[in-house]
This record gives sequence, structure tokens and C-alpha cells, in this order.
Amino acid sequence: DKLKDLLELLPEHDLPEDLKSKHCKRCVVVGSGGILHGLELGHLLNQFDIVIRLNDAPVQGYTDHVGNKTTIRMTYPEGAPLSEHEYPPASLFVAVLFKSVDFNWLQAMVKNETL
Repeated sequence: DKLKDLLELLPEHDLPEDLKSKHCKRCVVVGSGGILHGLELGHLLNQFDIVIRLNDAPVQGYTDHVGNKTTIRMTYPEGAPLSEHEYPPASLFVAVLFKSVDFNWLQAMVKNETL
């Protein structure tokens, strides 16, 4: 019931047009474990059509290793950027909700409440 109520609060949005028009021919998922550090694969990762980044791993300062392209950023609410300036305008943020406290977070965000 709580999820149903929350979904009714959300404005209906579709994927951004630039994402809808992409035909995900080559996609890559970049995690946050640090395994890419030192490999200097950033230029290769930037060549993928879709770059999905997990969690809140830093990109700035590591672009030689992890690239700088982000199409989709997926993270738990506790990893969500705190400032609107941390959301790249050309990328999509996806909150991964699974704990009850995550749904409280979503409700606070939608209703502009203090959490």
C-alpha cells in the first residue's frame, strides 16, 4: 500500500528523449570497486553507447581510468548526490529502492520534507 501511495505522488515521466532514441548497441556497467584504477581505460569506456555507473564512485580526477561519460547512474538513496549540481544534466539518475527506509526517503524527496 505504501508503494502504491508513493507511486501516485510521483509525476509521470518517461525516459529522456535522448535515451529513448538510443539503440543500446554497446553498453557497459562501471562499478565502484576501484578495479579500473591504473588501467587507463577511460577513452575506451567513453566509446560505449550507454555507460551505466553504479553507486557514487567518483569520476572527476579518475577520467583516465574510468572515463567521463555517464548515461545512467544507479545507486541506493544513501548514495544519492546531495546537491543538484552533482547530477549531470545529460544523465539519468535511478534510485534503487528496497529497504523500508528507502521508501521513506522517496516520500521525503517527493513531498520536499525533512528526512
